[in-house]
Amino acid sequence: MIPIYSKIIEVIEETPSTRTFLFDVEFSDALPGQFAMVWVHGVDEVPMGISYKNGVTVQKVGDATSRMFELSEGDFMGLRGPFGNGFTLPSPNEKILIIAGGVGSAPLAPLAEEAKNIGADVDIFLGSRCRDELLFRDRFNKTGNLLIATDDGSEGKCGFVTDLLLDVDLGEYHRIHVCGPEIMMYRVFRILQDKNIHENAEFSMHRYFKCGIGVCGACCMDKLGLRVCRDGPVFNGKLLEDSEFGQYARGPTGGKYKF
Repeated sequence: MIPIYSKIIEVIEETPSTRTFLFDVEFSDALPGQFAMVWVHGVDEVPMGISYKNGVTVQKVGDATSRMFELSEGDFMGLRGPFGNGFTLPSPNEKILIIAGGVGSAPLAPLAEEAKNIGADVDIFLGSRCRDELLFRDRFNKTGNLLIATDDGSEGKCGFVTDLLLDVDLGEYHRIHVCGPEIMMYRVFRILQDKNIHENAEFSMHRYFKCGIGVCGACCMDKLGLRVCRDGPVFNGKLLEDSEFGQYARGPTGGKYKF
């Protein structure tokens, strides 16, 4: 559980607000959807989705990620992982739908690539605020049929990524995989729940935690007490019924906050 001292070998500016950090060590056995604990020296240790076997992709949103954006090739960070449960991999010839919003593309791009290698039929719905913020568009384009939605209409459908769900038969998919802002994921959940197919979907949750292994309890979700770091971060839609999902989360002090 001691962080591995890891050198940054490349920094890739993916979008104006997101960067990928590649390291000289690999999460060789990582499954799509698992995460790593990243120690930013002198600032914090935070969970980040694994976007490559040797990398994480982050958005500049807080103290730790702001400090990361000041780092460059040759600098060091500490890594622990991989942790948690990843997405269910498809069988050959199964049809899956990937729904990605914003930096939620980070754990889903490896899933799309793995699914293609297995021989699955992959559709991807990718959403962002604008064209410049579309994350991993090229990676997704190489794995299956990609549809895009942007809030401002600068590319693809003008509107939210959830609007793309209205034009397809969701029942034709063996499994649906979702990651992005929780309010977006919750909208997807409600659409699937109304069709009684939410049990075919998996959602990658984000909650505050420190340990990454289910000890500190900071990421326990009401009402079942599921630990996001140990029981997730990927959860089947059935488990999220009648839970805090889409309603509220808890910060470092344990206080509730709305999305």
